[in-house]
Amino acid sequence: MKPLTITSRLEVYDDIEETPEDVQDLMKQAIGVRENAYAPYSKFKVGAAILLEENRVVVGSNQENASYPSGLCAERTAVYAAGAQFPDSRILKIAITAKSLRNKVVTPVPPCGACRQALMEYEVKQDKPIEIYFMVEMGKVVKAESVKELLPLVFDNSWL
Repeated sequence: MKPLTITSRLEVYDDIEETPEDVQDLMKQAIGVRENAYAPYSKFKVGAAILLEENRVVVGSNQENASYPSGLCAERTAVYAAGAQFPDSRILKIAITAKSLRNKVVTPVPPCGACRQALMEYEVKQDKPIEIYFMVEMGKVVKAESVKELLPLVFDNSWL
């Protein structure tokens, strides 16, 4: 037996004002679309904004359904819209923000496992990292240089 150690490197900004200006703009768009989330069951609203290489921005918010598995997270809503509308465009960055209407959330909320896998698909497809920034309503912003920092053991088309 040989141990395998996996590490991730993340950067933490004290607040949105510390991030680069383009990230601030992207996060503000994510915050705006977060309010469009349809979250009557979880009361947990999430917004995502994706920056494409042509300086286009595609946004998404979580959309729930009474049949719970039928809903979709903000990150996948945005990434699938980007893939449908601009299939040849490279994704540079994604900004994600979450807000609970039930309790105060103070720790930045990363993408769920399903969203990490969906984002990874696009990172593998374009063979270039996607920067990920995530936060809650206010406070710290966490940055990952690549989806691989959040999902180090990648399941991709090489296994198929």
